[in-house]
Amino acid sequence: MHSRRGGSESAGRDRELRRRIAFEAARLMSEHGIRDFQLAKRKAAERFSVADDDCAWPKNREIEEALREHQRLFQTDEQPAHLRKLREAAREAMRLLARFEPRLVGAVLDGNADRHSAVCLHLFADAPEEILGFLHERGIPFEQRNRRLRTKPGTDQEFPVLLFTAGDVAIDLTLLPLDAIRQAPRDRVDARPLRRASLAMLENLLVESAVRTTAF
Repeated sequence: MHSRRGGSESAGRDRELRRRIAFEAARLMSEHGIRDFQLAKRKAAERFSVADDDCAWPKNREIEEALREHQRLFQTDEQPAHLRKLREAAREAMRLLARFEPRLVGAVLDGNADRHSAVCLHLFADAPEEILGFLHERGIPFEQRNRRLRTKPGTDQEFPVLLFTAGDVAIDLTLLPLDAIRQAPRDRVDARPLRRASLAMLENLLVESAVRTTAF
């Protein structure tokens, strides 16, 4: 009986430590703009003197849930208004880029965007040069980078990324081939196909959120 009780107490302590690490990682992501789950976990684990051991760390999904809870507790007034601002900026960007079948992804779609979040869109074209030329023609300056995405289990690919600002909103464009519109890359949280929204879906979200706000 003593051994069983000791094991239960130890498991309880482990769960509590995982919870604390998850909330600290969520705080770092929300307040310092960290977007890498592994980096946030590592920094949070260091605070609690937990070894660099993935088995003892919370899963990405636990951190995402903690991030939502952090926002409910500490960003009650500002977060919904800022989220709507970002979604409205996303709508304008998607209208501008409509010929490239834009899809909204990430925190702005999921609803846990904060002041560090960019509007993240996936664009689709036969060649990245089509999109680069489109932006050049409209005098939109941008920074170009690359990003690795998991296209299927165990397989990562690198894709071009374009970054620019619209007013004070950061816009992040990942350029994908046309056939990628049928199969989304894997989500960094749970490795499932990434949730994506078309312009029509985003407009429905904006209408629904306005109705909820009016109701209250």
